[in-house]
Amino acid sequence: MIINFGSLNIDHVYRVDHFVRPGETIASRSYQQFAGGKGFNQSIALARAGAQVRHAGKIGAEGGWLLDVLREAGATTEDVSQVEIPTGHALIQVDTSGENAIILYGGANQSISAEDVERVLAHAAPGDYLLLQNEINNMDRILRRGAQRGMRIVFNPAPMTEAVLDYPLEGVAIFIVNETEAEALTGASTPDAIVGAMRRRFPKAATVLTLGAAGAIYADSAAQIHVPAVEIQAVDTTAAGDTFTGYFLAALAADENVEDALQLAARAAAICVTRPGAADSIPMRAEVLS
Repeated sequence: MIINFGSLNIDHVYRVDHFVRPGETIASRSYQQFAGGKGFNQSIALARAGAQVRHAGKIGAEGGWLLDVLREAGATTEDVSQVEIPTGHALIQVDTSGENAIILYGGANQSISAEDVERVLAHAAPGDYLLLQNEINNMDRILRRGAQRGMRIVFNPAPMTEAVLDYPLEGVAIFIVNETEAEALTGASTPDAIVGAMRRRFPKAATVLTLGAAGAIYADSAAQIHVPAVEIQAVDTTAAGDTFTGYFLAALAADENVEDALQLAARAAAICVTRPGAADSIPMRAEVLS
C-alpha cells in the first residue's frame, strides 16, 4: 500500500507574457481553475500509473470536488476530512515559455493534528510506502511515526523551507529532490557534489535528483543511474515533478527495476508538460506506454 499524506489545493492559473514584477500590474491572457497541490497531484499520478494509493489530508467546504477527482482517478479518500478552514489554494502565473511562478496558501493543509497522524498511520504495515511532500503541517510527527511503524518513507521536500533541515530525516528511504532542494539540503551545487553529499549525510537512503532538461540521477550507497529527459516542447511545467514522482514510485511499488522506473517517470513528465494545468495534465499509464 502507498499512503500519500499530503496537500489538496485549488489552483488559479493565469497566463501572462512575463511574471509580474514589483510595482507592476499586468493583464492576464486567460484564467483557469484546476485541482492541484503537490500531494494531490502525486496521488493522481500514482493512481493513473496503476498504483494503489490512499490519500490523506484536509479540505475546506469548497474543496469537495477535489475528492471526486481523486476517486475518479482510482485513489482512496477515506482519510481526507473536511474542516472549517478554506481549502488550500495556489495563484499560478504561467509565462509564454511554459515556466511558472506560484504563490501558495496553505489553508486546510495546515490543520493536520497529532490525532490525524495516528489515525491515518494506523492503516500502515511495515514495508508500506509513505509518500510525503512539504505542504502540510506536523511533518516532524508524520516522519517520526512513519519510521517507527517500519514504513518506507519517500520524501519530496517541496517547497523547500529551513524547517526541513530540522525534520527527523534519518528514517527516509528515498529522497526525491530537484537541484534547488538538494542544494538547500546539502550545500552542494553540482550533481556529482550533491550525490556525494547525500550519500554521506543519509547513507541508508537513496536519492533521486531531477535535473530538468538534463534528466534525472538515482544514487544509493551501491549504485548510480542517469536517465536522460525526453525532448519535448513545454507548454506548462506545472506538476511535471509531481508526475515524475508518482510514476517513479508506482513503478517501484510494482517491483520494476530502478532504471525502468526512472524512464517511465521521465516519459510521463514529458507528456505532462505539453498540457496546461496541474492534475489535469497528468497522463494515464496506457498513454505513457504507447
